Amino acid sequence: MPSRIRLRRTVPALLCAGLLLGAGCAGGTPARRSATRTADAADLVLQPAADPGTAPFTASTAGGPALPPGAVPTGAPRSPSTPGHALRRTGSTPGLYAGTRAVPSCDVEAEIRMLAVDPAREEAFAQTVSVTREKVAGFLRGLTPVLLRADTLVTGHGFRDGSVTAYQAVLQAGTAVMVDARGLPRVRCACGNPLDPPAGPGDARPGTGKRWEGFDPARTVVVEPAARPVAELVIADLAHHSWIVRPAGDEGTGDRVPEKPPPYTPDTDITGPLPDVPPPASKRPEKSSEPTPSRSPEDCPTPGVPTPETPTPPGEPAVAGRVPARVPGETRCPTPTGEPTGEPSEVPPVPDEPPGSDEPPTSIRLPRDADDGSVGRW
Repeated sequence: MPSRIRLRRTVPALLCAGLLLGAGCAGGTPARRSATRTADAADLVLQPAADPGTAPFTASTAGGPALPPGAVPTGAPRSPSTPGHALRRTGSTPGLYAGTRAVPSCDVEAEIRMLAVDPAREEAFAQTVSVTREKVAGFLRGLTPVLLRADTLVTGHGFRDGSVTAYQAVLQAGTAVMVDARGLPRVRCACGNPLDPPAGPGDARPGTGKRWEGFDPARTVVVEPAARPVAELVIADLAHHSWIVRPAGDEGTGDRVPEKPPPYTPDTDITGPLPDVPPPASKRPEKSSEPTPSRSPEDCPTPGVPTPETPTPPGEPAVAGRVPARVPGETRCPTPTGEPTGEPSEVPPVPDEPPGSDEPPTSIRLPRDADDGSVGRW
């Protein structure tokens, strides 16, 4: 009986020892891998904006002005729809990121050079962001340097002893990052580490490390990709209380003022309720009606140039100089000064004969029904 008890106690110990040797038990050091694409959501670290961490890919490339004092709200937090879950914002949300006009938040070319001098490090970076090593420079040049406006949950990837390690992190508001065409943070500039969306529901409460002033798990943000690639990001210039439109992949040289700013101010709390952007104004449906014949300006005769007479409708006698009745909505041709208006009228009156004149009254030629060349006399 005692031998059976000892056996029952020995088997679990052997199993745990085997697991420790194979992959590391809970709390142990994870096995080294060439690239790590997942991370334990329970191991969440808090990373201040300027802290490079313990496993940086490169030296810091962050630059430019930091967020001005008071830029991050510290008042009453919002009420999340699900307790413990971070607020989700689309990467194209205006004001989700900040920056200074014509000033880059990161030095993209410096990041490219630092990776290029270490082939193993560059290859590990390429595998983590799912591109070939030859396309690392193009990948980085396609990103947009900005500053985070809120404490943001991400999956970070560090580089240590030739291996990539993944971890869950909360990046402090004001952290310089590079975002892709859908607004997702992809590189942290303080350390050159690749970034992915966080694993799990996005709960910042178990975060370990020193908490900065104003940190509140209820105010953390998870960035979701935009539905389609965006050509421009609308970011907040908090130092000048203005909006900036920054083209994707631009470091600030193409910054401009938006033609139509968002329906809220640049210093609006990005973790609170935001007004919806109104949809584009719809066109009013055009009234359906029968086409009305009209005369275009091109149809108007040129003064001094003879034009064919208007055809006479069937069944009516032809009258020289006949002008059809005016159609409602028709464009009338301009009438030169001193010439008849062309409006239909009664038979022109016979001019009065001067007193004592022996001349016969004026004759008006009117064609008769019969084409005999005869004329009538009034």
